Amino acid sequence: MKMIVAIVQSKDSNRLRRAFNKAEVQVTQLSTTGGFLREGNATFLIGVKDERVAEVLEIIKKNAESREQYVTSQMHIDVEGGSAFPVNVRIGGATVFILPVEKFLKF
Repeated sequence: MKMIVAIVQSKDSNRLRRAFNKAEVQVTQLSTTGGFLREGNATFLIGVKDERVAEVLEIIKKNAESREQYVTSQMHIDVEGGSAFPVNVRIGGATVFILPVEKFLKF
């Protein structure tokens, strides 16, 4: 058994949750906040049997899109004017951790 922890952008969370429901994958969804852009994320905790890991990863890959977006970064400040300017960054997609599960109990 494995524990999959998938962190996705909030914009992708509803679509991903519906895909999990359709595939009968039980998940726990947590609202989280990203560190770099401080935007909303969703973290999914998914306990699955080893033989379903590839299926779950494919669902995540298909439903968590990576895209480019302009953001105003305080790290890039115009020296003369002192104001921040937009920077193009890649956002979205998914960060996924797969952990071994020693024991699973449900009460």
